[in-house]
Amino acid sequence: MRNRTKHYVIFDLFFALLLGLMPATKVIAEDLQPPQQIIQSVSAQLQQKLKDKSFTKDFRQVTQFVNGVIYPHTDFDKIAPLVLGKYWKTATAGEQERFKQEFRTLIVRTYSRAFVEYNDWTMRFIPLEMSKETTKIIVKTKVLQPGLQPVDVNYRMFLSKGDWKVYDIMIDGVSLVTNYRSTFNDEIQTKGSLSAVIDSLAKRNAEALSAKDS
Repeated sequence: MRNRTKHYVIFDLFFALLLGLMPATKVIAEDLQPPQQIIQSVSAQLQQKLKDKSFTKDFRQVTQFVNGVIYPHTDFDKIAPLVLGKYWKTATAGEQERFKQEFRTLIVRTYSRAFVEYNDWTMRFIPLEMSKETTKIIVKTKVLQPGLQPVDVNYRMFLSKGDWKVYDIMIDGVSLVTNYRSTFNDEIQTKGSLSAVIDSLAKRNAEALSAKDS
């Protein structure tokens, strides 16, 4: 966790806020719209697992669980092109697939680290109005922690084949997609190619997972 960029520090906090969200939510599932129910369900599953301290000691087991919970409700096929921006169009099919897989690993391991380290959060959903024709929505929430100011955490979601999926998350107005795009664009310019950036990301992922296992 040393020598991390400001970007990664921001999203350590960011993902910390996404965990432990549901032990005292102010509304019940029946009061929520379908996109909100997805966020509630994922949060409840993660919160329940936090109660098992022996489970959280096995980081590889944690990452497998987190991946299984968030992957069905997160569209990495949509997120990866948004994160790479202009570089996605010039990337080869192999580079696109490698980046998507390594970026997914980055998200899962960052989420998993926060999963282990933070749990004293609750969430309040902001009332959501939507019609049957709605296909894109922003689910607005406030994350609460004792003694601190509430934090706005909003989820951009879209309807895909009957299922609502997340494609961006904003914390106090800071977009995950925009922030990662800036970071990866800077790295591509510094390293000279997307392939080199993917290699570096793959190395960081492998080292982080190995360190957690040791």
